[in-house]
Amino acid sequence: MTSTAAEVLRLLTVRGETLAVAESLTGGLVAADLAAVPGASKAFRGSVTAYATDLKRDVLGVDATLLDQRGAVDPQVAAQMAAGARKVLGADWGISTTGVAGPEPQDGQPVGTVFVAVDGPHGTSGEGVLGGKVVALRLNGSRTEIRMESVRSVLALLLEQLVGELTENERAQDTEQNGGF
Repeated sequence: MTSTAAEVLRLLTVRGETLAVAESLTGGLVAADLAAVPGASKAFRGSVTAYATDLKRDVLGVDATLLDQRGAVDPQVAAQMAAGARKVLGADWGISTTGVAGPEPQDGQPVGTVFVAVDGPHGTSGEGVLGGKVVALRLNGSRTEIRMESVRSVLALLLEQLVGELTENERAQDTEQNGGF
């Protein structure tokens, strides 16, 4: 259990919001990290481990043409996986992981290429894009290290989005309470 998972779930619970997860290279590790937190069921709806490309398409709704043209290791695929998890599992927030943990390259991408994504109910801090954010990672290390760092990274990205959104909301409330100044 990580403190990041606990903090994410605490913030979501306080806000009355829920989380869904779509995983590929992490194979359920994100869900396991979240589920290890006592009281996780207050905010964690569930996960889809879509290791196979056809599951990304058929279960999570990732665009078939995108998968055919670019493969599963792609930032748009990560974004669509996160959005698909939100939709399929009925959550306020969705997060996803897709990438290459090794030992061999995949879809023309080298080992250590990972994309993590967050899809949320509101615009995210500084993005100007309604709902989501994708981060590209270039990780080194063993297969296990790449997978574990992917878990840490996607949870940290969600925490950053939750805290950033909270800060924006607090600023808006402060402005409103002080007569627009």
